[in-house]
Amino acid sequence: MGNQKIRVLRIANRLNIGGPTYNVCYLTKHLGDSFETLLIAGQEDSSEGSSLYIAESMGLSPRLIPSMRRSINFSQDRKAYLEVRKIIREFKPHIVHTHAAKAGAIGRYAAYKEKVPVVLHTYHGHVFHSYFNNIKTSVFLAVERFLARRSSALIAISPLQKKELSEDYKIASPSKFRMVPLGFDLDRFFENMENKRASFREYWGLRGDVLAIALVGRLVPVKNHPLFLESISFVKSHTKKKFQVFLVGDGEEKNALMTLCDELNLSYNSMPDPSADVIFTSWIEDVDRVFAGIDLVCLSSKNEGTPVSLIEAGCAGRAFVSTDVGGIRDLLVDPQQGIVTPKNNVEAFKEALLNWVISAKPGSALGLNIRNTLAKKYSYKQLCLEMSKVYEELLAS
Repeated sequence: MGNQKIRVLRIANRLNIGGPTYNVCYLTKHLGDSFETLLIAGQEDSSEGSSLYIAESMGLSPRLIPSMRRSINFSQDRKAYLEVRKIIREFKPHIVHTHAAKAGAIGRYAAYKEKVPVVLHTYHGHVFHSYFNNIKTSVFLAVERFLARRSSALIAISPLQKKELSEDYKIASPSKFRMVPLGFDLDRFFENMENKRASFREYWGLRGDVLAIALVGRLVPVKNHPLFLESISFVKSHTKKKFQVFLVGDGEEKNALMTLCDELNLSYNSMPDPSADVIFTSWIEDVDRVFAGIDLVCLSSKNEGTPVSLIEAGCAGRAFVSTDVGGIRDLLVDPQQGIVTPKNNVEAFKEALLNWVISAKPGSALGLNIRNTLAKKYSYKQLCLEMSKVYEELLAS
């Protein structure tokens, strides 16, 4: 394209706390000098916690579209669609790249109508199971297939996800997909970890002999916290070892989960309390301190893309126990890194967690070679390099 910069319009569902936000921000900031990127995003839900601070910490000022929201609302969605078309006409992008479902629907259709040369979409996760009933799910599948035909390419974030989207759900043929793993700035999970561990454990009143187990994520149904809490209750009744659980995050299920703790005979608090079984911490921005301070990270989801918490925990040297969803098996660079149990199998999860608690020692960490391999594979520099190759290939064709 000569000396002219390639203009990329990047459209994110919403800036809520999680992997997609980091990814759209790194791609906006670090794609390289031959690109000029405008980032636009919808409005996060009231239960989610905004992560505008992530964008601002990178010196970005995304353009927010309040009418683009997570839930389906035809008048708001139409308003968002017209707003995106207006931005496309002003910015004249060579590429429109959408991230996650709502942005993907509104943004791709707007780009198609405005005849943008290259239109592509990243599936961070998908909503084709464990979110909605069968009728709603089949509507979403039909919409996705329609949009896939109007996309230049589709980005899957793991080999497993690509297989699921192309073969199981038949969104588009495998040749339409490109595989680009997520990327993050993972340096902070290597720096100063001893001090961070000490300060985290001191703040929460954790004694040296207590194992700390965390689940990091929104308190929403798809994350399936009940499976995790049932397993914790089982472990508590089958071992005398001391451990404390940290639920890091917030969301609509919080009160229901507190009620469930009562039913399962698990004591809980939202403040430092060494006698509580479970601590509801709400969101903690410096998650590197959390992963330094704990000993195991868990994930009990029914559906995931590539869970950021497991990548970050691995770089911090922490093993995981997780259900077998999304691209989790693709995260394993070494068998020591984690245990993957069949999804919705409470018994398998309970056993895996109990075996880990019985054999683990506080502070034991994964080897540095495992941590380095993960950090290299999921670095934002790698993400930007891979994505710019995809952009150039699509523009050339």
